[in-house]
Amino acid sequence: MSALDFARRIRGREQAVGYWVVLDDPIATERLARLGYDYVAVDAQHGLVGYEGIRNAMLAIDAGATSAAMVRVEQNDPFAIGRVLDAGATGVIVPLIDTAEDAAAAVRSTRYPPHGRRSYGPMRAQLRVGPTPAVSDEATLVLAMIETPEGLANVAEICATPGLDGVYVGPSDLRLAVGGATSTDPAVDGPFEEAVTRIAEAAAAAGIAAGIHTPGGEVARRRLAQGYTFASVACDLVHLEQAAKAHLSAARGEQ
Repeated sequence: MSALDFARRIRGREQAVGYWVVLDDPIATERLARLGYDYVAVDAQHGLVGYEGIRNAMLAIDAGATSAAMVRVEQNDPFAIGRVLDAGATGVIVPLIDTAEDAAAAVRSTRYPPHGRRSYGPMRAQLRVGPTPAVSDEATLVLAMIETPEGLANVAEICATPGLDGVYVGPSDLRLAVGGATSTDPAVDGPFEEAVTRIAEAAAAAGIAAGIHTPGGEVARRRLAQGYTFASVACDLVHLEQAAKAHLSAARGEQ
């Protein structure tokens, strides 16, 4: 699937399932990218990946020839966004969006003039998308994370931001935002679910995509049935630990 085809699919609110990568291991990332996920997202905010790791992950994902390459950038910054797009990312997930103004700034960072302020230097990206700014703009996704009290309060205005392709729920921070004592605090399950529903409905009303991070495939399936249009599954580090622990328990005959 080309970058443009994937961007159109997400903008068209077609369902997609992705995988989350936090480890700097392009060989492992390439294997994951061959499994059939619609996209693989590399985490530059909380992941253990620097710029070279992001670049190598883009190569690995494209080598799989199956998944689109996405990056969660470390911050809402033109340099951080432009750099990963130049490295070949199909789109960016931008954290800590509090207002429509924040979302508009993120959009501008992904678009070339006259529609934005992305600096021209596509480097590897021109091999995937092409050097023409208008074509690149159309093939590049920008997603705003809703994960703070301010972002939740302003979600309708954020979703209405011109050029924004979708929103993405960071469930750990969102649970803290609605009063959780921890990122998994069950005491706020009610307000958390209300917030998750509110975000999906705001995106639907604005006609943009709604994505969410999930701990596993069953939860991803439930969120897609709930109205989310794309969902990311867990991450490589968590699955590595879970698999190793399960095999150790099996070898020792433990329950």
